[in-house]
Amino acid sequence: MAGKILPPQLITNARMLILCYEPADPRAVAALLPPPLRPARNKAIFLNQYVVDKPEQTSGFGSYSLTYIGPELAGYNADKMTQGRFWTHYLNSNPLMRNYVKERGVPAKPGETTLELKRGRLVATTYVNNKPIIRSTVAVGATMTIARGQLRYINKVGRSFYDGRYPYVMPMAERLEVISLEFLDPNHSIYALRPANPVKLTAPGLYTPAGTFCYPGGYEPMPKISG
Repeated sequence: MAGKILPPQLITNARMLILCYEPADPRAVAALLPPPLRPARNKAIFLNQYVVDKPEQTSGFGSYSLTYIGPELAGYNADKMTQGRFWTHYLNSNPLMRNYVKERGVPAKPGETTLELKRGRLVATTYVNNKPIIRSTVAVGATMTIARGQLRYINKVGRSFYDGRYPYVMPMAERLEVISLEFLDPNHSIYALRPANPVKLTAPGLYTPAGTFCYPGGYEPMPKISG
């Protein structure tokens, strides 16, 4: 794809693990949000670790791996069941995609993510400078059902906020059990988002071998809020 990458972009067949959980230190998480954004009442953190293996799975980005994470928000729900979100960390292997999202207020930095599935055991590992910083281990079943809907992410560019909506359709494992969720580097800022011990999910975990979504599907300024 020649020229500047423009929204929306389409991604297909992404291998993806999503976990939402209670944090060990809610105050540290709240401190990462710019005013006037506030954490959701349940203090939930979202964590998505995923891989897009081949360039032909995207309309323009090329292949990449990505881990992103942050708090869910009070007052900006995507729908009755889905809370809005704010990215605090976004670790992407693809420089082109990092530049694309940085223009839209996403705190993109280099990172690598791997997903390894063997005999129903999935291990998702996030690396920065070849050092593992997050490792999620889950058991997943082979039976799939369909998940579909929208996610909503609030971004900040300068003093302005923007509203992004991301539609998705994906098969998901009907059974998912968290074995462990490890934040491995206490010196990295992402450690502030580590889970409570024991891990307490705020929503069922999701594993898909073939996620499809737009990036973003809708993106517009929010003139009623500013920071």
